[in-house]
Amino acid sequence: MYSTGKWWMWLGFVAFVVFVVAIDIMFLGGKKARKVTVKEALGWVSVWVSCALLFNLWLWHYLTQVFGAEIANRKALEFFSGYLIEQSLSVDNMFAFIMVFKYFSIPREYQRRVLLYGILSAIVLRLIIILSGVWLVSKLAWILYIFGAFLVYTGVKMLFPENETKSLAENPLLLWMQRHIRITDRLYKDRFFVKINYLWYATPMLLVLALIEISDIVFALDSIPAIFAITDDAFIIFTSNVFAILGLRALFFLLSNLEEKFFLLRYGIAVMLTFIGVKMLVAHWIEIPITFALGVLVAILSTTIILSLIFQSKRIRHE
Repeated sequence: MYSTGKWWMWLGFVAFVVFVVAIDIMFLGGKKARKVTVKEALGWVSVWVSCALLFNLWLWHYLTQVFGAEIANRKALEFFSGYLIEQSLSVDNMFAFIMVFKYFSIPREYQRRVLLYGILSAIVLRLIIILSGVWLVSKLAWILYIFGAFLVYTGVKMLFPENETKSLAENPLLLWMQRHIRITDRLYKDRFFVKINYLWYATPMLLVLALIEISDIVFALDSIPAIFAITDDAFIIFTSNVFAILGLRALFFLLSNLEEKFFLLRYGIAVMLTFIGVKMLVAHWIEIPITFALGVLVAILSTTIILSLIFQSKRIRHE
């Protein structure tokens, strides 16, 4: 398995993640039920983006001292590209989260706890999938073509969205839980289980958590193959993924308040996935530089955001 990260870098990064999650839980109200304002969400998105950029700066400085400027520049660019990909693709996952919360009519003040558990499990899941993916790529290089074809298929499919509410109502996991578990017909604040007449019942919050976890697994199967188009360095892949995950909760609350303004983002993400998939498929014959790929991704994301704002502004004027 290829990795620029030494054992102490892996250990230090894991310790950092444990530290910031513990701070969130103990001091920043990670377990408390309350609403998150747009201003607060935007502030935390800025904090997490800043942390990722500072880490990238430290990584570049360290690698410059150890391996030289050429390798340091390439690895820093790989980290930034990977982080941008994961952060961009996570937007579609956030829309899925929003849809789940709307389907079950979960108040905003009860959403924080579900997302906290989702983030904790996502970090462990990413480590397992990334290490497995790096091992597979090192043993079976041709599997990158499968990843590429899968990304192209996913991107094209996203351009023609299905009826998500109907799809959720027919979700096999949801149907199985409704048939096999005693579930209350109302919420009990943000509790997952409640005791009624000496019997334990699950609340709708448990169904929401299960669907959030499944959604993240599906998201990981889309996003992690995408980063293999940029690098096969396990440390770069894991750290860029985790920094994107740490900012997911803040990004969710920001997008849930601004969902209508950026309604074209999903289509931009579909185009990004398709481009990354094509890049992987033609890599043997055409080498697309990371700088060019990064420029294309930034252009797609920026264009989608700008067009969303323009069309939203025109829509408001015509109403």
